[in-house]
Amino acid sequence: MTANGARVLIIDDELPIRRLLKVALAAYGYELAEASSGQEGLQQAAVLHPDLIILDLGLPDVDGLEVIKRLREWSQAPIIILSVREQESEKIKALDAGADDYVTKPFSMGELLARMRVAWRHAAKTTDEPVLSLGELTIDLAHRLVKMKGREVKLTPIEYEILKNLALHAGRVLTHHHLLRTIWGPEYEEETHYLRVYIGQLRRKIEPDPANPRYIITEPGVGYRLAVKEEGANPC
Repeated sequence: MTANGARVLIIDDELPIRRLLKVALAAYGYELAEASSGQEGLQQAAVLHPDLIILDLGLPDVDGLEVIKRLREWSQAPIIILSVREQESEKIKALDAGADDYVTKPFSMGELLARMRVAWRHAAKTTDEPVLSLGELTIDLAHRLVKMKGREVKLTPIEYEILKNLALHAGRVLTHHHLLRTIWGPEYEEETHYLRVYIGQLRRKIEPDPANPRYIITEPGVGYRLAVKEEGANPC
């Protein structure tokens, strides 16, 4: 990706750093947006769909690691950490959470630009869609909000994780093993009854007719998929 027109979101509570980055990166043709807190950064990311995010870990409201995790629920935009935290353990935590690279303050602009180019080369070529609308069902991944016919649906954390995983791969079949491993852990890969119970609960909350589901479709003996258009299917 070239600099010309690329959108970069800077999430940092230090005004001098934001000013420095905006001036320097704008000179290379980048379009810049900024946020001074984690929550503002998450909101900006959902609205702007940045091509790259520069993130400070030491934010005043939400820890940077949590911001990474929240972003990675729906976005594959490269994330470069810019932080004074230089311990190896902090870098590992950030990278494990989903960051693409880590630059320690103070930094040189040349180094940051090089890291940005590398991150873009390795970025997954996916389209960020934080809001998925399927008929009367709306799933807002950026804000962890599910609505049916415009009304919010209250889900338990596990119910939400199941729906989120299905939404991130809408139209694709996710196997029982994949869902169990992702949500409960590898030691639960054979516990398919866990899924049946929670899928049943989830259907009762989002399906107009849980006995004839339109959204969460069963692929017998394989797993489940989120239909990209309403359809009826085996409810087992």
